[in-house]
Amino acid sequence: MKIHIEPLIIEAVPDFKVAIIHYNRTTVSDSPQMLKGRLQLFQEQLFFELEERDLSDIQGIQEWRTIWKALGSDPTRYRPSVEALYRRVRKQNYMKSHSSAIDLNTLFSLQYGVPSGMYDLKKLVGDLTITKGQEEEDGYDGLNGRFISLHNILILKDGYSPFGSPYVDSVRTAITEETSEILHVVYLRDHMSVEEAQRLANACGNMFTSINGGEAAAHVLHADSPSLELPYSAKGESLYRSNQ
Repeated sequence: MKIHIEPLIIEAVPDFKVAIIHYNRTTVSDSPQMLKGRLQLFQEQLFFELEERDLSDIQGIQEWRTIWKALGSDPTRYRPSVEALYRRVRKQNYMKSHSSAIDLNTLFSLQYGVPSGMYDLKKLVGDLTITKGQEEEDGYDGLNGRFISLHNILILKDGYSPFGSPYVDSVRTAITEETSEILHVVYLRDHMSVEEAQRLANACGNMFTSINGGEAAAHVLHADSPSLELPYSAKGESLYRSNQ
């Protein structure tokens, strides 16, 4: 499977970066109490911080609003998912525990101030493209229970259709407790250095496998390295080293 950023994204946002983390032989289950408690505590602490800060002062939200505008979308109408999460926390409408994968995805997004999505890799078809939604032809049934139009919004697209976005993800590739292979996409801040981005991606991968087991490999795509191919041996076995 190849993954690449289309040139039109780099043209609009020259410093665009995205982390791609591949988890294999992992197990998704009910979150351990430690993770549930950490997610709850982090939201409570963030609530008090947001009482004294405006959302526009948060670097990740600032940068993603700018990226939205550069792609031609309105961040006040279609908010990046990280801003939607922060707004929920500010209203004390805290995210409840879902699973050991989804809870970590939420925690990563809140902690680093960036959109983040996890997708069941076995539900994906062919190669993947990071591009921009075109007119009304791009859209899907979202996890929020509504049909999502993706015109001028950054999207992930496989050989079948769009399936993910830093706005709202699709139902088609949602993580379940049957999922054993995950594509984790962290939509990074564009002003982050490649080295800093790689450290963040590695940290996410290590934390995920420490709770869910399996193997992880993290990559950062950017203008000088806009594509990758997930590595497998000739027998289809993962070449990644286990973190267990």
